[in-house]
Amino acid sequence: MDYKVLAQQTAQDILGYSQDTSGWKVVKSSKKITVSSKASKKFHGNLYRVEGIISESTSKLADFLYKPEIRITWDKSLKVYNMIHKIDSDTFICHAITQSFAMGSISPRDFIDIVHFKRYDGNVNVISSKSVDFPGYPPSSHYIRGYNHACGFVCSPLKDNPAHSKLVMFVQTEMRGKLSPSIIEATMPSNLVSLVLNAKDGIKTHKAPPERGCHHSCQSLHKKK
Repeated sequence: MDYKVLAQQTAQDILGYSQDTSGWKVVKSSKKITVSSKASKKFHGNLYRVEGIISESTSKLADFLYKPEIRITWDKSLKVYNMIHKIDSDTFICHAITQSFAMGSISPRDFIDIVHFKRYDGNVNVISSKSVDFPGYPPSSHYIRGYNHACGFVCSPLKDNPAHSKLVMFVQTEMRGKLSPSIIEATMPSNLVSLVLNAKDGIKTHKAPPERGCHHSCQSLHKKK
């Protein structure tokens, strides 16, 4: 499998979702965060769109969301987020294990994802992820192996305040197992709001190193979803 080509295509998919304005239905709005959904074209489930404003520059926000050693410090939906293979400075494969949620009615899942950073014109930054198979990490009996169809973050400067960023997140996760779709639909919007709130809180307290432009290195062994 050409992981790099897959990563680049996934980033294009996420950019395309961000430019798609039709068919979205608002399913939750809380604390200045809006969650919308529409039927996914990838599986029998929903594609979710989550929008909020982050009081940080786009480049710092993208770095904060992309680096696995940082994400594990703020994303409370994860108990493990390890980089297991670095492809280049902008692409890696990770193993993620989620916490249980919905008061324990949804047990932890694990995922093997390829994660990629891409900067587009207008300082639009896309951090994309998609599930892949990777040697040495087959599904285990300890966790149900979930599958992320194209997911990701789109960070762009606010037009009226470029020091702050608009964050749009896309999620289309196939939880697998024997879960009722109604349980996922009932719990997912609140969990996505919580994820953005976690990011907002995390970036306030994160002491980032000096910015290094558009290159992002992943040095330590930690990672996502």
